[in-house]
Amino acid sequence: MTDGPADRSPGVPPNPGDDPSDAAAVGPAAGAPAGATPKVDRKKQVVAGLLTVVVLVIVFVGIFPKFANYAAAWDSIQQMSIGAVAALLAATVINIVVYVFPYNAALPTLNYGDAFNVRQTSFMISNAVPAGGAFGVGVQYAMLSGYGVGPAVASSGIGITSVWNLLVTLALPVLGVLALLTQGGVTTNEVLGAVGGLVALVLLVGALALVLRSEAWARKLGGWGDALVHRVRPSAAPTTATDGVLRFRDQTVDVVRDRWGLITAANFGQQFCQFLVLLVAIYGLGGESTGVNPVQIFAAFALARLAGFIPITPGGLGTVDAALVGLLSAFGMNKDDALAADLLWRAATLLPQIVIGIITFLIWRVQSTRRNALV
Repeated sequence: MTDGPADRSPGVPPNPGDDPSDAAAVGPAAGAPAGATPKVDRKKQVVAGLLTVVVLVIVFVGIFPKFANYAAAWDSIQQMSIGAVAALLAATVINIVVYVFPYNAALPTLNYGDAFNVRQTSFMISNAVPAGGAFGVGVQYAMLSGYGVGPAVASSGIGITSVWNLLVTLALPVLGVLALLTQGGVTTNEVLGAVGGLVALVLLVGALALVLRSEAWARKLGGWGDALVHRVRPSAAPTTATDGVLRFRDQTVDVVRDRWGLITAANFGQQFCQFLVLLVAIYGLGGESTGVNPVQIFAAFALARLAGFIPITPGGLGTVDAALVGLLSAFGMNKDDALAADLLWRAATLLPQIVIGIITFLIWRVQSTRRNALV
């Protein structure tokens, strides 16, 4: 693994959707040592919290009741068989277990148990605390430091996990539309969404390949970024983007070169497990009798996750839900069943990990207290 400067971290683009623990993976707060928890901007937290509440009210109280019936959705959920509920619980457990794999792939020196604690704690903070993305990343650095992972290696793992999650999220809509093409009936908007994702994916993969290929290319791309940054923020340092790109390259090039296949497979596996939970939920509600088949469900899931790029609420809560219910309905699913499926999916992929994250956070605090007492 590359030895990078101990007090530096990569500049990483924001993440959508199911990996909110990395939603603001930009490393420690500026000027703070790696491993330190950044100060929380209380004003930003209040504004983010209010904005989240507004979006949730608009979607779940304003839009959904006009679109579907909560009572009918609840009736559909209550009519699920014991086998369907058991299958949903099994899919939920699989999703929780696999969620840690991308972290282990990017941080091979970290054992699964410690990676599980870091990943679940980060997920909980980023989803339960308004504007908690940066704070969640700071906690990741602190926890990794306690588990013996140095700042440079931690920056490498967090940066790689964030970037790969972003790339896979962009790849899924392309796969979804290609799958739909085998069945016909693809709309112009779906094609445009997939094309947009494909263009963004190609550009990002190309830029990443060039950055990792050589330091000269990293400097060139960083220079282009600095020119753009200067247009938006004339007061920014003249080499802001270049410094970030070079740090990212220094801290990730060796790991990516040796483990890119495993990292890619782990990230695809994590997102397919999220889809598995949705698929099992829909089949528990009636399967194809609800009006949609697995290909359409996957396409709806993949396209809806693009709404997670709208940085309004943690994990795309509300925005992704509105897109998912709308797409499932557009593909022919009963609107009440589509709402029921979304509620089940959210409950299964969000609530358990928040509860587990609280537990892992408390475990970490106890471990930290014991370690400090021995010093």
